[in-house]
Amino acid sequence: MKHLIAGPLLKTIYRPWVTGAENIPKEGGVILAGNHLSVIDSVFLPIMIDRPVYFLAKSDYFSGKGLKGWITKSFMLASGQKPIDRSGGKASEASLNAGLDVLGQGQMLGIYPEGTRSPTGKLYRGRTGVARMILESGVPVIPVAMIDTEKAMPIGSKLPKIRRIGTVIGEPLDFTRFRGMDSDRFILRSITDELMYELQKLSGQDYVDVYASTVRNQQAAKTPTA
Repeated sequence: MKHLIAGPLLKTIYRPWVTGAENIPKEGGVILAGNHLSVIDSVFLPIMIDRPVYFLAKSDYFSGKGLKGWITKSFMLASGQKPIDRSGGKASEASLNAGLDVLGQGQMLGIYPEGTRSPTGKLYRGRTGVARMILESGVPVIPVAMIDTEKAMPIGSKLPKIRRIGTVIGEPLDFTRFRGMDSDRFILRSITDELMYELQKLSGQDYVDVYASTVRNQQAAKTPTA
């Protein structure tokens, strides 16, 4: 329902383009693994695809108080976000189980292997949680590159600028050769690196072999406090 209301309006304003939409299976569980340039990635990717796409989000976004809390919760639900508990030492297991539940229902799951938005517009090292989900679910994984979303809404912006946004959908990747090897950390790293290589080819971003969260923490440490 959300796409019927918001989709046409956003398409009219931003004139987003898409290539490779034919690579999306018509049914069944699918992982869409994308680069992450802006908070609006999770808004524009779903409206460019005919099937619903679900994302995993911190449960804190759904439990806020007052008007602001209600608005935040409503937005998260409307954009296909599903709440998960990321607190404590079992946060990665919570994400994995929530994602497997979505895929087990034959739905499409959007996931960002970098784990956080790129702080510089470059593509950073992927987290191996996506590889575990690929192997445990056994569903197709499709690389998806968002184009220029960071220019429309950079980190720290409150409202997006009006400019064209693109989505490049790659061909499904086959990792069935690694089935049953989800406990091998070297295999998980190999799968993740292959996926990031495909994302780099689709997006044209420069690749940096460090975690995006490390760069963000370094930037925060250099920011002077008032």
